[in-house]
Amino acid sequence: MTKMFFNTLLYSLLINTCFSCATGTSDMGAEVPPAPPSQKSHTYYVDAATGSDQNKGTSETSAWKTLARASQQKLNAGDRLLLRRGQTFEGELEITGKGSEDQRIEIGSYGTGDKPIVKGYEQSHYAIHILNADYLTLSGLEIVNTGKERLAGRTGVKVACTNYGVSHDIRITDLYIHDVNGSLSKDAGGGSALLIENGGKTIASRFDGLLIEGCRIKDCGRNGMIWSGYWERQDWLPNTHVVVRGNLIEGVPGDGIVPIGCDGCLIEYNVMRDCPDILPADQAAAGIWPWSCDNTVIQYNEVSGHKAPWDAQGFDCDYNCRNTLMQYNYSHDNYGGMMLICDSGNERNYSIGNQGSIVRYNISIGDGIRPKATRDGMFSPAMHLCGKLEHTLVERNIIHQNAKASADIDHTMICSNSWDGYPDGTTYQENIFYSAESSKIEMTKSTGSIFKHNWYLGQCEVYGSDSQPCSSNSAYQKLVLDVDANGYLGLQSLMDCQTLFGQTCHFVNKTAIESFFDEMLR
Repeated sequence: MTKMFFNTLLYSLLINTCFSCATGTSDMGAEVPPAPPSQKSHTYYVDAATGSDQNKGTSETSAWKTLARASQQKLNAGDRLLLRRGQTFEGELEITGKGSEDQRIEIGSYGTGDKPIVKGYEQSHYAIHILNADYLTLSGLEIVNTGKERLAGRTGVKVACTNYGVSHDIRITDLYIHDVNGSLSKDAGGGSALLIENGGKTIASRFDGLLIEGCRIKDCGRNGMIWSGYWERQDWLPNTHVVVRGNLIEGVPGDGIVPIGCDGCLIEYNVMRDCPDILPADQAAAGIWPWSCDNTVIQYNEVSGHKAPWDAQGFDCDYNCRNTLMQYNYSHDNYGGMMLICDSGNERNYSIGNQGSIVRYNISIGDGIRPKATRDGMFSPAMHLCGKLEHTLVERNIIHQNAKASADIDHTMICSNSWDGYPDGTTYQENIFYSAESSKIEMTKSTGSIFKHNWYLGQCEVYGSDSQPCSSNSAYQKLVLDVDANGYLGLQSLMDCQTLFGQTCHFVNKTAIESFFDEMLR
């Protein structure tokens, strides 16, 4: 994973630089008050087997026993709270504490053996709750929150900032969250492995610096990671410096990663796969997508096997978002297509619509394979654009549609239609549209669409308004079709094969795909 770790290290250095203020001045040029003198820190131990809540908790031989006792301890800068490895701790762990930039609070483990397990009670809404904290790291734990019945709003880890102000630099790393059975219905309250929540009626609150990295999520319902924050534009207070990187999401039937109310969120090198087909028939979900966010970058991710009854795309540029950038992602074998770009045209009391989305250098193989009817019949185009989208750019993507399992499965390459209005000002240029069977492009009443120099290969219908359409290309024939007509072997040569938690995954290689398109244009 040389390339991935190099990019991670580089970005971590940049992020850490942003979080610190080495010059002694703020962004506005004002002097920063000197840091308070370092205070004495403590390490607290919890041992479910031999500990006692009557102990001091400050050594391995005087450890506490329960999460309830650990939750009572106020944590200060530099403090650590450690659970003994190889043990199961039943209950809810409540954490709050104000660390500092040079004295972080750490929640983790000690001893040898497997990660300690935090297991929620039968009716627990969360197993771990971090509330109103600063400079805190939660790492190296296994989290389970399973009840006998599904519970609306149930999550594994809840990270909240409420009536607090700004919560600084929270890091969630190396967690294994599994078997969280929240509701499968979004309207009923849903559920998730990880919930990020900010708000407050008396003090507006947000996160500045949130890292979710190297976590494994498995068999959780409804969602993987989801936010709840300020989403109305007249009440806009976005979270900043949010990074979601290197996480594996498996067995999640709903939405994978959904930042809400963020500005400048970076989502990269994550994998979502093997989504079970268990959502109610009225439910829509997709892999990775922002909602009510600005300047989101979603890159180098892989999503496959999504089976939601509606949507089920690998990726989505959703509404109330500006300047979403989707690049270098890999989508394959999803019921829906590679990409949804959407906007509810009637929602203008709190939404600005969908403006300036860019979709480039993404690869789709074998998407759009939904075998059953949706609420709109057999519908699973490779790309779906709907609503009053403004100034969208779709550039240099590869969509490789294979033969469908049956003739009634949707064969549409692009559908641009209405959601209380139609897309306007969309540019499609230098994309590769390959279809093994007859496939069409439907623009309906969309306005201002521009098609320039796209390739329509196989049996994909050439769009009549393309200014420079191409119906053959020797480079694609040699690299892809001659190697494997289904596209996987050839197109994966444009990707880096990596492992994430022992699972093989593929991340699009920036240099390789850009060079390939340069070759296509020669």
